[in-house]
Amino acid sequence: MADRAPLLEHQEGPAVTPPAPAPAPARAPLPLPAHRWSPGPPPPRWAADHAEDEDEDDEGEARGPEREEEEEQVVAVFVVTFDTRAGNIVEWRLPQEVDLEGVEFKSMASGSHRINSDFVYFRKGNYFGMACFANMPVESELERGARMKSVGILSPSYTLLYRYMHFLENQVRHQLEIPGHYAQLEAFYEDKKGILPAGLSSKGTPTSLQPIHWLPTVNKYMYPEMKITHPAGCMSQFIKFFGEQIMVLWKFALLRKRILIFSPPPVGVVCYRVYCCCCLANVSLPGIGGVPESKPYFYISVADIETLETEMSFVACTTEKIFEEKKDLYDVYIDNQNVKTDQEHLQQLLKLNSADRDKFRKLNDQRQMLLYSQEVGGDCSGSEEDLFIMFFMEQNNRIFQMLLEVSACQDKTLTADHVRSMGLDPQGDRIFLMDLLEVYGIDVMLVIDNPCCP
Repeated sequence: MADRAPLLEHQEGPAVTPPAPAPAPARAPLPLPAHRWSPGPPPPRWAADHAEDEDEDDEGEARGPEREEEEEQVVAVFVVTFDTRAGNIVEWRLPQEVDLEGVEFKSMASGSHRINSDFVYFRKGNYFGMACFANMPVESELERGARMKSVGILSPSYTLLYRYMHFLENQVRHQLEIPGHYAQLEAFYEDKKGILPAGLSSKGTPTSLQPIHWLPTVNKYMYPEMKITHPAGCMSQFIKFFGEQIMVLWKFALLRKRILIFSPPPVGVVCYRVYCCCCLANVSLPGIGGVPESKPYFYISVADIETLETEMSFVACTTEKIFEEKKDLYDVYIDNQNVKTDQEHLQQLLKLNSADRDKFRKLNDQRQMLLYSQEVGGDCSGSEEDLFIMFFMEQNNRIFQMLLEVSACQDKTLTADHVRSMGLDPQGDRIFLMDLLEVYGIDVMLVIDNPCCP
């Protein structure tokens, strides 16, 4: 079943086994198996230790031609460690000139010392990163009984980062058990490296900006790309976690609000919620533009405050409770399943109306029909992830199609019947619609009476 998502069940893996007191002899090189990423020559050294994991991925992951066509590009590989005197530090990196300032905090989330393992997505300038963290008990006074490290990568796009999850998990355990051995990481970087742009050079001011692979705001070719972005079960667990509240998040996402999700570690699953939240706002109609993009920032720390102050729209997550007090940085704050806002104008959108409940019921009905067809009929042509993405995209297209049609009319009058045909509540969604018209700059006149005003 799609709900059995191995990456989502990662939340906290087993503790790393401490090394034996006596130094272990050097291991003989592992035989190099055939590897699907290198069909001709033997695979790179880094691939040997996680070839079996990749084979497991192949069994449960549908791969279309678009996956093979998307360029793999890793611009940096790094190891972060916790030093009892200096705190989080970058202990190793490739290339040497890459600017990783702040990555030591992004790749090892605040509070991680309380858990055995985790993974995290984050943004570094115009790039996206993923790191795997592990915590191993050691008999060392200098390390205060625990050794903590993260191994991560940077890429221009987050769509393929999770392909390297198992490799990074294996490498962080390798770094904990045999610190200072970077040969496999070096081989991985040589195999996957892209050209390091000037904007990512150490301590330098960005001189050239590479394309930023955000979730596109308006792109009719966006859906095939999105299909290869998420791990199986991501969307279905998002729906189960928030329930009907997903309709509240949908409105805030479509209005391009600054959304911040708080959760204590582990933070990996919360990064998936960031991605799912961005998916709620996709529109594939031409003519809808000129608004801030819904940017997935993924994990943020206090080191990102200055950057967030300039953002008009984003979705992010954090493990640092201090952000709740910084109300000028966000519009919507989510603590566990509690969605709240301190902006009085937006508080009206926290209330579910009959149209919201009807849409959520339809979404669940479609999910149940899909599951039934898979169990009884053996139909595996669709997935819950596809259903989720298309459900909200079609809903958004339906709204904007009607708004564009009305704006093209001579009188530009939006009536209650128009609103109902969009799947909205004429009264309960009045404020939402007014904000939507303002944000997207659509010229129509809303003539629905406000029941609070005679």
